[in-house]
Amino acid sequence: MSNIYEVAKHAGVSTATVSRVMSGPKHAVSPATRKKVLQAVELLGYMPNSAAKNLRTARSRKLLVTVPDISNPFFSLILQGIEEAAQREGYAVLLGDTQHDPKREENYAQMLKRKEADGLIFLGHRLPKEASSLVHMAGGSRAPIVNGCEFSSSLGVPSVHIDNAKAAYEVMDYLYNLGHRRVAAVTGPLISPLSRDRLRGATERARAAGLERDFIVISGDFSIESGVMAAAQLLETREVPTAMFCFNDEMAIGVIETARGRGIKVPEALSVVGFDDIRFARYTQPPLTTVSQPMRQIGEGCVRLLLEILRGKTIGAVSMTLPHQLTIRGSTAPPRRS
Repeated sequence: MSNIYEVAKHAGVSTATVSRVMSGPKHAVSPATRKKVLQAVELLGYMPNSAAKNLRTARSRKLLVTVPDISNPFFSLILQGIEEAAQREGYAVLLGDTQHDPKREENYAQMLKRKEADGLIFLGHRLPKEASSLVHMAGGSRAPIVNGCEFSSSLGVPSVHIDNAKAAYEVMDYLYNLGHRRVAAVTGPLISPLSRDRLRGATERARAAGLERDFIVISGDFSIESGVMAAAQLLETREVPTAMFCFNDEMAIGVIETARGRGIKVPEALSVVGFDDIRFARYTQPPLTTVSQPMRQIGEGCVRLLLEILRGKTIGAVSMTLPHQLTIRGSTAPPRRS
């Protein structure tokens, strides 16, 4: 493989001129000189040493992305959006599955401190202490850290998400307009701002309808198994709810399967609503009514904010709220008349 000196000699220019052609703007050299250099590059098969360039610029051209649970299909389209947006800008993506483990989160944040990555996108609700210290030290210039899906102003970092409280309010409004009065919610872990916002929106609508006493809340953990457990518990109560609002699609799938196993028809005897609109939601039996999140756009938005920070723009703790949509399918219907 040739080197920059051979290219410069063949083109009759200096190595600095070759460097400007390869990494600078088009107007850095004259068109004629640029043409000569590029012809020499093609003829000699020269490839710039990206590692050396990164050392000079103190940039790795890598973005670190941490996911709390890589097995959760909700994250797949977000990761696709991140990957595609990063690739377009010449960045590679490093992916870390933290499995909700604070120690793993800290280990990945250390990579940012060691400059093994230029920026961090974290898709959970916790900002690792190491990353928090970088935010504090950055002061007004903002640390290269962005959150996706969740939003908490106390973290002090930019975030891309939907309005979870509004979406949950709309779900409850839809169920009440269908005629349901006894509704149960299966939440995610309430340590998460995302879960708390959804519960707040749902509770506000129940209160506005004067049905807060008939609004049942049970905790889940976003897994199918917790949906199964929640349904088993709720379907044993004396006054079984006529509708269940699950704070993600996986739990809703668990509820539908549990109801089927007990001979309870969905939606005739029980309406079920999920959240996220993962790729499996439309293929459940019956197809799942759910809140559709713009997952790919969330990923792309995270990259866009992070690159603005890396380019020196002071954007502050921006909250980028993207639109959501209640997608109505076959898992919901008016309650059966007694």
